[in-house]
Amino acid sequence: MRILLIASAFNSLTQRVHTELRERGHRVAVQLALGDEAMRAAVARTDPELILCPMLTKAVPEDIWSTRTVLIVHPGPKGDRGPSSLDWAITEGSDRWGVTVLQAVEEMDAGDIWASVEFPVTDCGKSELYRGEVADAAVEAVLLAVQRFEGGLYTPEPLDYDRPDVHGRLRPLLRQDARRIDWAADGTATVLRKLRAADSQPGVLDELFGREYFLHGGHPEDELRGPVPGAVLATRDGAICRATVDGAVWIPQLRPRRTPGGPATFKQPAATVLAGRLHRVREIPVTPASAARRDTWSELRYREEGDVGYLEFAYAGGAMSTGQCRRLLAAYREAADRPTSVLVLGAARDFYSNGIHLNVIEGAAFPALESWENINAMDDLVHAILTTTDKLTVAALAGNAAAGGLMAALAADEVWCRESAVLNPHYRLMGLYGSEYWTYTLPRRVGAEQAARLTTEALPVGAEHARRIGLVDRTCGGDAAAFRRWVAREAAALGASPELTGRLVDKKRRRSVDEEAKPLAEYRAEELRWMHANFYRAGEPYHALRRDFVHKVCPVATPAHLTGLLGRPE
Repeated sequence: MRILLIASAFNSLTQRVHTELRERGHRVAVQLALGDEAMRAAVARTDPELILCPMLTKAVPEDIWSTRTVLIVHPGPKGDRGPSSLDWAITEGSDRWGVTVLQAVEEMDAGDIWASVEFPVTDCGKSELYRGEVADAAVEAVLLAVQRFEGGLYTPEPLDYDRPDVHGRLRPLLRQDARRIDWAADGTATVLRKLRAADSQPGVLDELFGREYFLHGGHPEDELRGPVPGAVLATRDGAICRATVDGAVWIPQLRPRRTPGGPATFKQPAATVLAGRLHRVREIPVTPASAARRDTWSELRYREEGDVGYLEFAYAGGAMSTGQCRRLLAAYREAADRPTSVLVLGAARDFYSNGIHLNVIEGAAFPALESWENINAMDDLVHAILTTTDKLTVAALAGNAAAGGLMAALAADEVWCRESAVLNPHYRLMGLYGSEYWTYTLPRRVGAEQAARLTTEALPVGAEHARRIGLVDRTCGGDAAAFRRWVAREAAALGASPELTGRLVDKKRRRSVDEEAKPLAEYRAEELRWMHANFYRAGEPYHALRRDFVHKVCPVATPAHLTGLLGRPE
């Protein structure tokens, strides 16, 4: 079918739906909801048989939904209505939630129901839940709705609150007065729910050192305690730890409240935002091995199971700053020195990596210099992985990866990917040439012609498509927990394989042959010449594109590479 996606942003869920529909042979175009006329023009241009709205914050014009079937994806169970669905689910401690695909009508979220899928609510932040369980349920519901529409025989179910399976209700926007933390009364569990319900947006408005900030992200702490609830007890790798009435929580990011007439603000590491106000606050580090045994916040965890080492890293938004890259490199070197035969890299769930940290760069005194240091720190990490020859490395992608973060994954000997992951193997949309040795690793995997196509078309790639073209080696279905169990089984089998010794010998030989043909240093130097120009040469688009991304500037038009009807990927 010809399907038009209308969305407020080409976000992770919209990309996932885009790749899943194309994988099943549908021709798909995208139109950002930038105004009624733009939506009307897209409908006229593509003449879609079906319109899907995976993520929409604006109403579709009546003359569109009244003449064509328009299906809205709502992140709530049957009967749930309102703009803060997931926020309420987490705030109220719901153990199950759902995604509903319903037909657009005049009253928001009140149309006939085409499909609804429930899921368990994992104990995590809203954005992580959205990219995980919500996205999985949304895709299942969307594919079911599309199948029912295509069949032509299905009659959608009217919304009826008297039905026993309709549990939702109309809920208002969850405002800051309801989100606010009462540090003198709220226990740790309540504080975590409030923080996690707002972790990405809008954050929880609070006061620190006499100024107002939005708090972003919340993680438990198992040891630190303080006599004054709300007090900052410690810092760790940019995050701050605050006392509660019965424990403590870690908050990784802050965003200053914008003053009237003042400049726009954006999320940054909490300790960076509070620089100069933390004189008496201790930095309390934790080793990756210790973090793996504790219930505390750490971006790095390391554990071993037999001959397999697992180095887990999890960064807010998948972005990796200069400091984060350097800490990961140090942890990687320690893990590489351990007497294991296989080293698995990647988060337990959610993002693998999205590359350099644009927010930290935007907040730096000299963004070009910080960009340069960040990309070199990424390159140092990738070089260490590429030159590890005494063990097999596996990049395990439980979630999405993009740009330099995906290219970093390609440095591993094998790339294993959860079937739900969306990959973006390109840098072009940020005005960058790219580094991370991609000119060596990407053509080596997919060939020069495919590498050129992936980096210039700048389209998201689904996991199965990635496997077919050789971008990843293996895929596995199921949720994040099932993927983790599968990775553990396969990594153990790899470590116990009688072919392991031979593979390591071949790996060392290939690295030597490749180095003689063209040293890694040459790939890096060539890439960095382009990147230096991107960062420092006048007229380059990178700085403006980065600024728009960080400040969430709404585009004036849908990017041209998304507007045409695209069929099944090769």
